[in-house]
Amino acid sequence: MTDGPLPASLRVEVLGPLRLLVCGAPVDVPGGRRRAVLALLALAEGRIVTVDRLVDALWPSGVPASGRQALHNHVSRLRGHLGPAASRLQRHHDGYRLGLERDELDLAQARALLALAQASAERNPGGAFLLLREAHALWRGPLLADLTDVEPVAAAVEECEQLGREVTDALIATAVSAGRAEEVVGPAAASAAADPLREPAVLLYMRALAATGEAPRALRAGREYRRRLVEETGLDPSPALDDLEKDIVGVGSAPVSAPPVTVLIGREPEVAALHRLLATERLVTLVGPGGVGKTRVAVEVARQSSTATVLALAPVTDPAAIAHALAAALHLNVDRGDVLTACVSVLGERTGLLVIDNCEHLLDGVRDTVDEILSCCPGTTVLATSREPLSLAPEHVRRLTPLGLPRPGRDPAQAPSVALFLERARRVRPGPHPTARELRTIADIVRRVDGMPLAIELAAGRLSTFSLDDLSGRLDRSLDLLGGGSTSAECRHRTLRATVEWSYRLLAQDERRLFRHLSVFTDGVDLDTAERVATELDLTGDPGSALARLVDASMINAAFDGTTRYRMLETLRAFGLDRLAADGEDRAAAERMARWAVELTARFHAATQTRREADADAELRRELPNLRTAWRLIRDSGSLDDAVAMVVALYDAIAYRDLVEIRNWAEELADDPALDGHPHAGLVLGAAAEAVYHRGDYVRAERLARAGLKKGVEGEGAEGAEGAEGRTPWQCLMVLSVAELARGAHDAVVRHSLAAAELAGPHRESLGIAALATAYAGDPDAARALNDRGRAHAVSPSMRAWGSYVAGEIENLAGHGELAERHYVEAVDLARSGGATFLVGVATVGLLSVRAAQGRIHEALEGYRDVVGYFARTGNWTHLWTTLRNLAELLRRLGDDETAASIDAAADQAPDAPAAAGSAPATARRPVPGRTAVLDAARQAIERNLGPERRNTR
Repeated sequence: MTDGPLPASLRVEVLGPLRLLVCGAPVDVPGGRRRAVLALLALAEGRIVTVDRLVDALWPSGVPASGRQALHNHVSRLRGHLGPAASRLQRHHDGYRLGLERDELDLAQARALLALAQASAERNPGGAFLLLREAHALWRGPLLADLTDVEPVAAAVEECEQLGREVTDALIATAVSAGRAEEVVGPAAASAAADPLREPAVLLYMRALAATGEAPRALRAGREYRRRLVEETGLDPSPALDDLEKDIVGVGSAPVSAPPVTVLIGREPEVAALHRLLATERLVTLVGPGGVGKTRVAVEVARQSSTATVLALAPVTDPAAIAHALAAALHLNVDRGDVLTACVSVLGERTGLLVIDNCEHLLDGVRDTVDEILSCCPGTTVLATSREPLSLAPEHVRRLTPLGLPRPGRDPAQAPSVALFLERARRVRPGPHPTARELRTIADIVRRVDGMPLAIELAAGRLSTFSLDDLSGRLDRSLDLLGGGSTSAECRHRTLRATVEWSYRLLAQDERRLFRHLSVFTDGVDLDTAERVATELDLTGDPGSALARLVDASMINAAFDGTTRYRMLETLRAFGLDRLAADGEDRAAAERMARWAVELTARFHAATQTRREADADAELRRELPNLRTAWRLIRDSGSLDDAVAMVVALYDAIAYRDLVEIRNWAEELADDPALDGHPHAGLVLGAAAEAVYHRGDYVRAERLARAGLKKGVEGEGAEGAEGAEGRTPWQCLMVLSVAELARGAHDAVVRHSLAAAELAGPHRESLGIAALATAYAGDPDAARALNDRGRAHAVSPSMRAWGSYVAGEIENLAGHGELAERHYVEAVDLARSGGATFLVGVATVGLLSVRAAQGRIHEALEGYRDVVGYFARTGNWTHLWTTLRNLAELLRRLGDDETAASIDAAADQAPDAPAAAGSAPATARRPVPGRTAVLDAARQAIERNLGPERRNTR
């Protein structure tokens, strides 16, 4: 196909989705027209494709004025995709040529392998079989499915499909001759099902069945073909069918034996529940996504039922063949008359269970068949398996969910999903029981494949190739990694990807689009978001109907836990993301998710200033996994405006909620050099300063806050003020206030806080911070006046909680314990109702100090245990040190001087501990414990002083 040596290696594959590999690595080629150019050049097999032919193919309804330039642009970009192999794409005076060797194009490779096999088949059928098996494996799925609207590509696809039929026929015939028929029964069945009227395919299928001892099935296949041919065409089959049937009868048939049944693990409750349902219901449909184990459960129900008949529809592709498949399952020979009528007559005379497996691709036909059976056969009960319900009136739908996952604190081996993995793993790699570390790895694997039985079995099977750690490390490619190797006739179950693809292709185009675009949401969506995405996609039908169809088809799960939530299993979501990329929609989906995240955070910001703060907090926490995904998409795309909008809107989440991850976002953005010059840089720096303050780094917090104030001034000077919150970073003044408060610089606190109040308004926490500093400075009356001004304007639960907390601090300092307790309790309740967990923590510390002073020792100790744990979990050592100092004071009163002194010594040396007046001096030469040690000592002291008779075992 080429002259002379070629540069970097190149391979193009057209026997499936278009695939380009450069130097052995796959290269994504985006855009339909660019992919079409690559396909047309590859299909030319080294010949020049004229510019006229290319533009006519790309714009069949008329070439636009810019068509030729657009073509040249596509070719230029295609060269960029070829990288080191770019010289392979050559420009000639009237067209283009892609230089490929024969083994660099799968189509040419398949043609060559077929020719070699045909030449050697008679003298060496075993060798010819290996060549043909290699050729057959080159077909990877639907051929160039996204390019068949390009006429020359569509014509080439037909030729490739014809070549595929020739290769398949030759493979089956050669396998039978070589004594390896059992290896081709699956391809033979698929070939015959793909074109039920193509006689060579049917005859080869019959030969393969007969050669593997399945003579009865072979004869049934012949009878079905004969009847179908007469009914649909009025023609009789060729004499070859008669001759083959005589040969099969002469050979005789071995008894048909049931395939070995593997141990059913973790499904005993489902099997028992189905038996109970079938005792009272005429029709039960077991639904669930592909690979969840519906067939295996249904077969087990049938095995335990002495009068069960199993109708397997997986190999049936024509609805008209359902009745004939049922006749075969009932061992009926129906040579004339209506086949379904004959089946119904037989079923009507008996009592028993009919299991109809894999109905989803033949729903209309199955629905009609089952309706007829239920109407005419009162003794027959039907158990159907499908990825969506049959939608018949008497139907009882039972959804099969994945296997149970390991639970924290329990033996992983007891989880059904892990037990299944272990059982299947022993079959491919016998050995000792796994170690505790290996069990943890297995637990992680089954979680990552959603507890799906098919995925678990495929993963365990891969232990024949990979170590357990290798398998775990490669599981992010699970859809491709978990390939089968199965010789089952149900070829679509060979890989996890094929199983998902089967369900996907049963969807309408609009449903596929919605599925793809919802897959970007890591943790699912609510109904409003799902319908909004559907509306933005401009679907032709009702958005709610498309969503309902995805739920019915088991592509999305609907959960009704307080609010409606639509989620995908991770394996399905991974497939959806792959399809997004393959269809060139990933960028649009990412941009839509970014808009969603920006709007959600803006909605959160607005609501936290109102009485609706609790709803906003609940939504924020519920959507955090999706916001995490959106944040990474935004950062990876370089969309600075979106990142700034998110961080600025999430200031209250940073300041008052234990969402440490969001604080990290603020710090990450503050360190981005691209932020310099952004009009809202000051607000971002203020948010980052708040985040750093919570980690106790006062020096950096102050530096960020002052830098933010400077940016705000620069922004106003350059563009003019746009409102207090619109431009000026009052948040920076807030951070300066609390940093100075931690140092005990009370005058500076008041100055910064009052300035912030002028900018942000009296409804914020600024006046309360000024009141705290005033109270700590010894002026409770002035402190009350400041705090009362702020409380009068506070609206949201968190700001009202803040006012109550400050009131509690003032009265506590003034020695009014009972009044302080009421304020603290009110602060805790209000903060908890609004989701302001940080405020719950700080108000609880004040409350515990009051209760300890009142002698309510056990209440105080139990409270300290909880609040110490809270601040330790969130990494907020600034307030953890204050809590530990208060605990030390209580411990000293209880006589536990050693622990109290250690805590005080550690706090005195900690750079992030707030200043404390009058703390007890550390013992001379006492070693200062580290943070872990001081936490352990504090917790042990709490438990020791609680005593066993009152110890809470939480």
